[in-house]
Amino acid sequence: MPFQVWLLTLSAFAIGMAEFVIAGVLPQVAASLQVSEGQAGHLITAYALAIVTGGPILTLWLARFEKRAVLIGLMTLFIAGNLIAALTSSYSVLLLSRVIAGLTQGPFFGIGAVVAMKLVPDKLAGQAVGQMFAGLTLANVLGVPAGTWIGNTFGWNMTFLFISALGLLTAVAIAAFVPVQGRDSAALSIRGQLGAFRDRNLLASLAITALGWVGFMTFYGYFAPVAERVAGFSASELTWVLVIVGLGLLVGNTLGGRTADANLRLSLILWPAAMIVSLIVVGLVAPFKWLFLAAAFVFGIASFANVPPMQMRVMKYGKAAPELAATANISAFNLANALGGMIGGAVVDSAFGASAIPYAAAILPLAALIFILTQERGSRSVPVERAKHRAISLRSLDEKQLSPSSC
Repeated sequence: MPFQVWLLTLSAFAIGMAEFVIAGVLPQVAASLQVSEGQAGHLITAYALAIVTGGPILTLWLARFEKRAVLIGLMTLFIAGNLIAALTSSYSVLLLSRVIAGLTQGPFFGIGAVVAMKLVPDKLAGQAVGQMFAGLTLANVLGVPAGTWIGNTFGWNMTFLFISALGLLTAVAIAAFVPVQGRDSAALSIRGQLGAFRDRNLLASLAITALGWVGFMTFYGYFAPVAERVAGFSASELTWVLVIVGLGLLVGNTLGGRTADANLRLSLILWPAAMIVSLIVVGLVAPFKWLFLAAAFVFGIASFANVPPMQMRVMKYGKAAPELAATANISAFNLANALGGMIGGAVVDSAFGASAIPYAAAILPLAALIFILTQERGSRSVPVERAKHRAISLRSLDEKQLSPSSC
């Protein structure tokens, strides 16, 4: 991969770290701002909703401009959002800073993927995009534990200051090393792109992503309270615990890609079921420290193995407008993140407490699994019915050609 693609990977790492690091410093943020952990969890929801609402709209608008300048501008806004977070001691201002930073994620990944493809030959385009998106996975493996360690050692504000510095480094590097891309000469038809969403299979795919992914953020977003209060890990131990869970995410992303290539339908059924089972097991063994760690590692594998098949199903039915479909899927993932943050926040502040979070996290993925089974059965039956209809038509034609009247 060219050096410039690795710069985009680093940018994705910084953005992913900003999105997920709140999971590691949630107790510290709540204590510092004198709010409940459920209220602190709204910081996850605010970031995710900013991606959901702002991503597709900004992507459609910004696609007309020179792409390197757009990436630099988006990273500048990202730096500003995290710098505000680093300097504030107000919950309301911190919530606003999360919205500002979250607005940049959807368009940066949508436009950055196009830039990554243009930096390599056509035969390496898929690998270039995969390389860029690997930054999100690495953010969970390395960035979240590192941000948690910084927050526990120097205070959570320093975590966001570190993210701002990382964003500044990537913005300067993009300006220095990524070549000017030029504007797209072809006028894009927004109405034509939006027309792709008339396909019910595409809408169903987005619903599968949103429902199936809720379980991840419901548990992962409130991992710290479960690990500390129920499993008995200390705040200082949370760093390496998150590293182990992050390794599970990395393994799951690889396994999910391979199984999706081998059998997309089976992969769409297998991994949501595995995540549901892993969440129930996490809930059962949560009071036992080392069993909890092993179960959380398996959860990491099962949860992130869902990502490639969910993305592939959306791209399969979104070929009419692949960029917008991909951006919409990012919004679907983050709609799930927002809903997961709300569910987890309600549970952790309730009488059930942190120990009930894994069980709550399994409810909507179960609904998603049932929905997947109905959709895959339907999509499988359509080709069969078409084949039967075609066979009947051909047989009728043959009979007509062989009849005396046809002679």
